[in-house]
Formats: sequence, C-alpha cells, structure tokens
Amino acid sequence: MNVTDIVLQSSSPKLSQKQDYIFHGGRRHVRPYYFEFISHVNKRWTGKTIVDLFADEFKGRPRDYYVGAVKSGRIKVDGETVPVSYIVKSSQKITHFLHRHEPPVMTDDVEILLKEPDVVTVCKPASIPVHPCGQYRKNTVVGILDAEHDLGPLFPIHRLDRLVSGLLIIARTAAKADFFRQQIEGGLVKKRYIAKVVGVFPEEEKVVDANINYNGSQGRSTAEDASSSGDDKNVKGKPACTKFTRIDTNGTHSLVLCEPVTGRTHQIRVHLQYTGHPIANDPLYLTQHVDDLETKIAKRIDAGERKLVSPDDYVYSSEDFSIDPMCTNCPKLIPQGYEEHDEALWLHCVRYSGTGWEYECPYPSWASL
Repeated sequence: MNVTDIVLQSSSPKLSQKQDYIFHGGRRHVRPYYFEFISHVNKRWTGKTIVDLFADEFKGRPRDYYVGAVKSGRIKVDGETVPVSYIVKSSQKITHFLHRHEPPVMTDDVEILLKEPDVVTVCKPASIPVHPCGQYRKNTVVGILDAEHDLGPLFPIHRLDRLVSGLLIIARTAAKADFFRQQIEGGLVKKRYIAKVVGVFPEEEKVVDANINYNGSQGRSTAEDASSSGDDKNVKGKPACTKFTRIDTNGTHSLVLCEPVTGRTHQIRVHLQYTGHPIANDPLYLTQHVDDLETKIAKRIDAGERKLVSPDDYVYSSEDFSIDPMCTNCPKLIPQGYEEHDEALWLHCVRYSGTGWEYECPYPSWASL
C-alpha cells in the first residue's frame, strides 16, 4: 500500500464524523484511520539513528515495524525518506504516518446541558477524555460533540480526568475562552465536586492544606503537611488546599462536597485519602502501599498480561474498516495490549462559578445513599 495513495483524515476541517464510530460490547470504538504524527528532534534524541529513536522512545511497536516504516517512507525526516542508519540532528522535523487505532470508551452520551452562542456546557461521562491527548483523538468529548452535534471548533477551558464525570464548560470562541482563563488564573472561579467516600466522614467542615507531589512514573500523587515538617526546604510538591463538607452518610459510605481552592493533579482524590476517607472505588488511593501500585503498573505495562475489552477480542470485519498490512494492531479493532479500566470514579463535578456567571450539572446515579 503506497503512502501517497492514502488520504489523511487529519486534513478534514472536522475532527470526526458520525460514521467514524462503531458501537460494540458496551463500548464506543473508533474506526481505525490514517494519521500523521509530527515531532521535532529534542536534545535527548540527537545523535540516535532514526530506528533507535523510535524503538527506544515509542515502545508500543516492535523494532522491526520501525525498520519497515523507515524503509517504506512512513517515517520521514524533514519530509525526506532516509536510510535506517540515518543519524538525527537537533530540531529536525520527523513525521510518522500510521494506521491509528484508538482505545474504546463507554457508550454513555455526552449530554448537552446548555448551548449559548459562545459557550456550551455538557455533562461529561466517565471514561472519555476531554480533548485529544495520548492515544485519544476522536474518542474525546470535543470529538464526539463535533461528530454528533456539529459543534466545532471548541475551546475547553478546564479539564476533568478521564474517569471523572460531571460539568464541563467549553467556549465556542477564542475570546470567550480567554475570558474564562483570565478568571481561573485570577483565582476568581469556585469549583464544587461531590465524592462518595469510605466510612463516616466528620460532620464538621474539614479543610485539608497539604502539598501535592505528583510522581509521573507512578501515575499518582502524595500529600504532605507543610506545617509539620518545620523546614520549607524539605517540603516537596506544590501548595494545595481543599474544603470538604459531609452531605450525607449511611454508616458505610459518605457523600462529601469537595471545594478545591487550588487545582493540582489528583488533588481531591489524594486529599480525601489524607483524611482517611478515600473515594470508595478509587483504585489508586484506596491504599497507601506504593509497592502494590508499582506491581499493578508493572503488570499493566506487560502487554502479555493485559485484559482485552471483550472475550471475543473484537477483530476485523470488512464492513468496519480496511486492514493495513503494516499495522501492528490490525486485524483487531482495539489497540494492541489495551486493558479495560473504565469504571466510573465516584467523583463528579457539579458546579463552576465566577464573576457574573454560574453553571451546574445534575448529580449522578451513584450519589444516592
């Protein structure tokens, strides 16, 4: 299959179309499509061969694939086909043309709550990223809104983690996005979430003022009480503060209102763990044993131990998509080594408010005790 014979979907003004999606086994899948990734050689990459660069930095595909991709011109340097022994230089542009398979998400609708000329608010389901990132492009909130409601371009002004649900405010113009960002950066925006936590949360209001230290290699944060160390030099992470108020409890779980003053990575989740009342279905923060987490991460990285989305491991159908002979994911619809981990976290954004504006989202079904 000649690269020049394939039309890039990324050249379309729309991010996605209705026909891009396949619904199977309770999941929303994306039909595999051709896409060109563009990057520039950084300091760490300089001096490596083009094949070594990809084999070392992008381990999702075997080395043999990258050898074939360079030879066939699917990987180019500054727009030119190069030999597999080519040594890359600083700031050169590298393009990788590939058959892209996105991970599936749950089939829950992205419900539009309010549509105004310059703002749209939605109730984001868990499992769906807000905007293109990592392996996701079409299977995102902005991608689905473009496909199903012809809403685009869109400018998300805040982000919810993939497994977190609730209110998402999206600007429809760059000017409106700047308005919201100025208020957020100025500390004028108040946020409210609800969480379902373990145990009986204290009845009185509780304020947690503990630094958040995010560890990218572990994919989780830790909290540290800055006042207890007595030495600012020993304090790691960034200052973070969250106010918690119990809404209800049944003796086993509690429903808690969470009002973050700052916006650190996993702040609400780790601050709830810090109080001794973690979110009741949070796989990362139900335990503080990092060794257990590292074991789980190691298993997740090992593709041989990953669990596929369905027992029949959904494979190619001629009605669904065409197989690319060089693609390492075909004939499966899902990416190689995909692990199912889409359970909705019991954390939901219910309100954002600022100077002269306020938006709300209904409570989820799990919020009833």
